[in-house]
Amino acid sequence: MSSDSSRRPDLSAALSSLQVPEYRMLWWAGVFSFMSVQGQFVLRGLLAWDLTESEGALGLVYLVFGLTMLVTTPFGGVVADRFAKRSVLLWSQGLIFAAAAMMSLVVLTDVVTFWMLLMASMAQGLAFAFYGPARVAMAAELVGREQLGNAITLSLLSMNGTRVFAPALAGFLAGIAFVGIGGAYVLSAVMSFVSLVQIWRLPHRLAADATPRNPFTEIRAGVGYVNSDRRLRRIVVSSFFVIMFGFNYVAFIPALVEGIFDLGDTYVGLVSSASAIGAVAVSLPLAAKADGPGGQRIMVISGIGFGAGVILLGLAPTIWLSFLVVIGIGGCTTAFQSLSNTLALSTSSDDMQGRVQSLMQLSFAGFGIAAAPIGALAEAIGLRPTLVIMGVITAGTTVIFHLLERRDASTADEMRAAGSSAVALPK
Repeated sequence: MSSDSSRRPDLSAALSSLQVPEYRMLWWAGVFSFMSVQGQFVLRGLLAWDLTESEGALGLVYLVFGLTMLVTTPFGGVVADRFAKRSVLLWSQGLIFAAAAMMSLVVLTDVVTFWMLLMASMAQGLAFAFYGPARVAMAAELVGREQLGNAITLSLLSMNGTRVFAPALAGFLAGIAFVGIGGAYVLSAVMSFVSLVQIWRLPHRLAADATPRNPFTEIRAGVGYVNSDRRLRRIVVSSFFVIMFGFNYVAFIPALVEGIFDLGDTYVGLVSSASAIGAVAVSLPLAAKADGPGGQRIMVISGIGFGAGVILLGLAPTIWLSFLVVIGIGGCTTAFQSLSNTLALSTSSDDMQGRVQSLMQLSFAGFGIAAAPIGALAEAIGLRPTLVIMGVITAGTTVIFHLLERRDASTADEMRAAGSSAVALPK
């Protein structure tokens, strides 16, 4: 009885943002959107291989996605700050739906070509450049700053939870003769449409300031705003390097499993899903603590753990130890993402949150682009040493962030102490 009653407050705190009806609609919209998008990632890879049987073509499909995000994400932040966020979400989710519907049509009618696949990849990259900043900024708008960390963590739960089974479902359906890749794309389009309906039901809210301005001036203003705040600049830069170098381990799981352990596709899927298992496992406990005073400390611990996990992955002697390590990496990645985003947005003014989030999101575009040079390094010196280097950079970046934050806190304490001493002196 007592254990049940002690568990309920924790669960209630972990799910507190979902008690806001509008945020709950936004959350479910994200669930269906992420199911669709993650399924399409798998389907694009399968289709690219079927059309070309080329590893280079596979890389090109994802490179187009990453480059599109890199170029357009800063504009997504400006749009999220200057226009109604519901409208931005509708248009971006509509583009995701249109890309899935188009691909289902051309595959089912057997007129699909590789350039169509590249166009669909570009469309999804463009959509996410606007969807990501608007979704996070709208979550902050719906739940308020006091529940911001909880809302961000639950948003990541919706993404990571679907990552456990959505890619597997897409691959399974694509392998069924009477469904195939075309039928799997149809299901992806249906899920995108369900997400679109959920977004349509969200409340209409006017933008805080829709005054027409030069978008490049607005981007410069956002970068200048981040650069002018030492702590915010530190959070954004640290997050960029941690994600760009640390998260790239996912690109090399096939090479680790097949090239080093000499195992097949089943084990690649198993190890790939392990990170999602770890992410889901930490999400609810983290959601209950994300808005508490210890958020930065947990972020630092998780960033160091993230780097240490990538180092261990490079040293792991067996597939099963690799599986366990990747579970830990998944948990640390989610904790770091949730808390770094929470710190960045809670430090930002309301009219800059979209642009700040777009700069945070750029790390994933950087991750996609950095995969190629990191892959070249792995070919030159070996995959295991490369993973160790990636882990050292990840953990080292977090340690530097922590030391700089401690230095600033110590300086502030000394200044307060000096001020108190001056006040205490007799006149």
